[in-house]
Order: sequence, then C-alpha cells, then structure tokens
Amino acid sequence: MRQDPQIIPEKRRKISDPYDVDYFAKKHGISSKDASRIINLHRSDRDSSDRAGYQLKNTL
Repeated sequence: MRQDPQIIPEKRRKISDPYDVDYFAKKHGISSKDASRIINLHRSDRDSSDRAGYQLKNTL
C-alpha cells in the first residue's frame, strides 16, 4: 500500500501580504520607524515598497 506524503503547512507568504517591518528594515538598512512608514504608505505593494526603501537608503 502506498501512503500519502505528510501535508506540510505552507510557510511562504502571499505576495499581497505586507512586509514584516523588522525584515524590511534589515533588508534595506533603514530604521524600523522608516520601514514602518514605507510599509503603511505602500500597503501590500511589495515592489513599490522595495523601490521606496532603496531610494531612502541611497539618500541617507
């Protein structure tokens, strides 16, 4: 008899989920306060958030 493989819960996030503030701040080398502002401004648009984080880092 063949057994079904164990079902492993999905650990990946949906693209539409907003970033985690600490992860975003570390990724772009900015403060958590700035990261929080960017995430709140761009909500679930990760591409737009990444562009804003990159631009902020380059202006510091």
